[in-house]
Amino acid sequence: MADDREVLREVWEGRIPACFDLSPDEVTSVETPDPYFLLLPRLSYLTLVTEKVQRHFKKYRESVDTDEIWFDFEGQPLKWHYPVGVLYDLLASSGTLPWKLTVHFKSYPEQEILHCRDKEVIEAHYMSCVKEADVLKHRGIVINNMQRRDHKQLWSGLQNGNQFSHRNLY
Repeated sequence: MADDREVLREVWEGRIPACFDLSPDEVTSVETPDPYFLLLPRLSYLTLVTEKVQRHFKKYRESVDTDEIWFDFEGQPLKWHYPVGVLYDLLASSGTLPWKLTVHFKSYPEQEILHCRDKEVIEAHYMSCVKEADVLKHRGIVINNMQRRDHKQLWSGLQNGNQFSHRNLY
């Protein structure tokens, strides 16, 4: 059992260094924007860092006529509903670090990625994935025995990178 906890800890602590650059087509200021660097938790979602990224690039772009924020890697739009670690492993694991991502506020690629307007959408997707995994592994017993506050604790643990809030629930 100790080995399982060590593996779980390593998975939770996994981070991917990322460099966010604003798309050159969207820069409206005279000065060139500085890149924004973050350590992204492998188990998290890109859309959970959008507020930080938006704040960083706010002064370099006009806030008028913007779609929702989206990211690409080497021209490939990134699907927000895939965990960061999955995206990185599928698209960039053979590349160099930091993972260079381009930030867009316009021309949302509706034909390639789903819309995600707020954190409630991410939370609903995450809980759906957890329920699906529980059905496959435990025939739905764990999730069905949880209360609403337990669901919120799971979501909060993911947002804050807190493995203990997950481990205490099952």
